[in-house]
Amino acid sequence: ARAMFLRGGRGLPGLVAVSPLASPGTAPLTPLALDRTEPAEGSGAEGLLGEQHQPCQTPRQQRGLFPQHPGKPDECRQLFRTPSVPGSVPGPVPKRRLPSDRDGPTEAKRQRSVGEEPACPWQDREIENLLANDNQELTGDFSKPYLLPTVEGQDPSLKYISPDTKVLTGRYSSFIERSVVVDCRYPYEYQCGHIKGAVNLPLQRDVEESLLELPIVAQDAGKRVIVIFHCEFSVERGPKMCKFLRERDRSCHSYPQLHYPELYVLKGGYREFFSQFPGHCEPRDYRPMEDPAFREELRRFREQSRRGRRALFVRGRDL
Repeated sequence: ARAMFLRGGRGLPGLVAVSPLASPGTAPLTPLALDRTEPAEGSGAEGLLGEQHQPCQTPRQQRGLFPQHPGKPDECRQLFRTPSVPGSVPGPVPKRRLPSDRDGPTEAKRQRSVGEEPACPWQDREIENLLANDNQELTGDFSKPYLLPTVEGQDPSLKYISPDTKVLTGRYSSFIERSVVVDCRYPYEYQCGHIKGAVNLPLQRDVEESLLELPIVAQDAGKRVIVIFHCEFSVERGPKMCKFLRERDRSCHSYPQLHYPELYVLKGGYREFFSQFPGHCEPRDYRPMEDPAFREELRRFREQSRRGRRALFVRGRDL
């Protein structure tokens, strides 16, 4: 067989090579020896171990393996190119979208389960039990359903309650440790008449200082802290302040944790509440925002509100 191969390879003297490791007097390596010592491209572990080898090739077949012009580097490199990457090697991991307040509880839970530490087992069980009931709407941290009955309002992203919810009369005292009523009207409106126990926070910095720098925490883990916003009609100032608190609260925590997961807006504002329950207001009076006698105060507070929003925007941009 060796003599037949040598007769067939008579026109290929360049294929006969001498191994650099061969000692003097050792016979030169023939094309047959090269074929047995160097595995073909793409061969597996069997070819490297010498358990299997390809059959001898004719000079015509070998001319197809070696370049006709060895001086061209591109053709030479093709013989020693790196094998393709196996399909089992994972590709680049796509960037995850940050969760937002608009995500539903199912989507938020799916995002939290990837690349983050798992929550406590009892929290997972509680959320799963709540999610099993499709009729339940969960609070901002997805920990429990909303307590107060809600009504349809101008902004579908907010939860509105009607003035006759009776939360201020102690009807839900067994579930609520503290309810904070935030009156977003300007001071001259608040001083004329307001809901009993309401706090006047007309500016965004007032909300940050009163609710976020010293957050209200329920002493009883089984009870809640709820916040109710309103202005004169609960159309502009109250809803905007409610959204502002939620945005700043989100920025202080890892999603979806919150200081105040349960926020409401009083539908109809102080005007509607005063018309139905004047006995729960002190003093028993109502002053509209655009009272001509307080035109200068209105202009001043509006300017303060604009400056405060600009300052908060610049501060958030520089963080």
